[in-house]
Parts: sequence; structure tokens; C-alpha cells
Amino acid sequence: MYISVMFYSLHELVMGDYCMVVGEVVLLMCVYIYIYICVCSTTTLQVGLSVYLILPTSAYLFITINVLVGRTDVVAVTPWLAPIVWEGTFDPVLIDNIYKPMNLTIATTVFAVGKYVRFLQDFLETAEKHFMVGFNVRYCVFTDRPHDVPSVNLNQGRHLSVIQVPGSNRWQEISARRMEIIQTTIEHQIRREADYIFCLDVDSKFHAHWGAESLGRLVAVIHPGYYEQTRDRFPYERRPASTAYIPMDEGDYYYGGAMIGGFVEDVYTLTKVCRNKFEEDAGNSLEAAWQEESHLNRYLLYNKPSKVLSPEYLWQDFKAKTKEVKVIRFSGVIKNYAEVRPNV
Repeated sequence: MYISVMFYSLHELVMGDYCMVVGEVVLLMCVYIYIYICVCSTTTLQVGLSVYLILPTSAYLFITINVLVGRTDVVAVTPWLAPIVWEGTFDPVLIDNIYKPMNLTIATTVFAVGKYVRFLQDFLETAEKHFMVGFNVRYCVFTDRPHDVPSVNLNQGRHLSVIQVPGSNRWQEISARRMEIIQTTIEHQIRREADYIFCLDVDSKFHAHWGAESLGRLVAVIHPGYYEQTRDRFPYERRPASTAYIPMDEGDYYYGGAMIGGFVEDVYTLTKVCRNKFEEDAGNSLEAAWQEESHLNRYLLYNKPSKVLSPEYLWQDFKAKTKEVKVIRFSGVIKNYAEVRPNV
């Protein structure tokens, strides 16, 4: 028998620490209920318990406890008590139904620069089938080829805007400039239009449900190539001269740069800090080992995500599915990097 506790604060922006304090009290109540269930039951259980607490300013704190059978094979909570979202640790219908009445808008950014524009149609078409279905979504497509952006039928409440950006002869430069472009677009546009934001890689496809279970103040995803590795094997930036430096004895997870999410303002802060750190390195003629992904991992080490997505939310098509991964929700497609990148 396994217990998974997940917090969903629908107005964390205005409630802040108050929700956390009340949440700790309610969590204790839930633990007592769980113990009671375990003591009183003589059969194998699959129980769902929801606690709804009305707070000031019309905020709601939803705590869902699932007593599940079969997910002792994965770790579903971080050392700082943030949930790690795996199949079987949440009820997708319940969570989506909690969030949908809030009429939230989710901004979604993708970079389709150079030949990468060829991946945009599959990205958008599969997103319309699986990503935040029933929610308001605003796609922001950054490209140097606006005339090559495909026409895709979007569902009600979903919109697409094309923002022209310059191309580059180096994919590393394109990767590094993502943080700057997302930061400035949040400043000028997104913060007026959306509540949450996800920054995703365009050379990817959706395969299964990706819904409100992924929403949180600051959301990161565990890289599929390193979720079974120890931190001494993580490809962190190891040069002390770089602002992305992480010592060998530090680190929680290796997070993938192909997905960043959370409240718009929290992602804005992340992109601003990472951009400044990248520019500081550039001023010292340094480029971190994995560009913005290295700076992202440094930032998240000292600014812990409030929710972590499992590799289900960022798989790689060339990898065989492992026994822990019950569902692949989003994955990077197989491609010839030498053919689609401007340089190797």
C-alpha cells in the first residue's frame, strides 16, 4: 500500500505562505485519516480522499490522497516534499475538473527556428489532442520563417501567435537566446494574457493526457536520460569559473531544458536570472556545457521547483520504454541533427 499526497493551490499567486501553513494543518488531518484507514481495513485498498478547504479571497486548497496499489516502484515526492508526477499518483478527471472552472489561460512557447519549423505541425496537432484539453491555451511560436508556419485547426479557446526572431549559424546560440526571448515576451505580452506558462521544445510530440496535474508555481521535468543515475553522473557544468557551476557533491535531479513551466511571474524570474548568468559567462568567454539547460539546473538547485514531472512528460523516441514509465505523454522525436542543425 502506498500513499501519495498532492497539493493544488489554485490561487497561490495571492495566497502565498498562508496556503502553505493551512496546508500543513490539513495534511496532518489527512495523515490521521490515512492511519485510520490502514488500521481499520483488512483488505487491499484503492481509496481516493479529497479535502476541500475554503480560504479567504475565494481561494481553495485541494488536497488529494490516493492510497494506491502498485506505485512503490517509483519515488513520488522530492526531499523538499514537492510531488513527482507519475501515472497512478493522481486522478486526471478530478484535477482537471478542479482547475477548469477557474478559466485559466496557459501560454505555451516553442522555438521553430531554421529547419526546426518542420516539426511544428506535428507538435501543434498532437497538442490539440492531448495538451491541456478544455483549457485556454495561447501558443507563442518563435521563428525566423513565419511564412512556413503551418495552418492547424485549433479548438475553442486556443490561439496561436507568431513572433519573428532572427536565425543563427550556431544552434548553441539559438538555444542560449531562448531565455532572453522568453523573458522579453513575458514582459511585453504573456504576463497580460496568461496565468501559467510552459516552455517546450518543438521537435517533440504529445502522445497522451497532459493536464492540470502539471500545474504549479514552478515546474521542472526529470531528464529521461538521467533519472536512473546518481548525481555524480549528471552532466552539470563542473567548471567553477562558470556561473552555472554545480559541485560534485551537490544536486537533486538532472532537469531537462525541453520543459519549463509554472506561474508566469515565476518563470519570468527564472528566465531573467538564467539570461543574466549566461551573459555574465559570455563576458568571461565562457559557455556552459549545455547552454541554457546548465543554467536551468543551477537555478533549480537553489530555487526548488514546487512540482516535478516524471520522465513521462519528456521521453526520447530512441529510448525503449522502461517498466517504471507506464505512459509516455510527451517525447522528443528521432531526427538527424546534422541535417536539421545549422552546425554540428
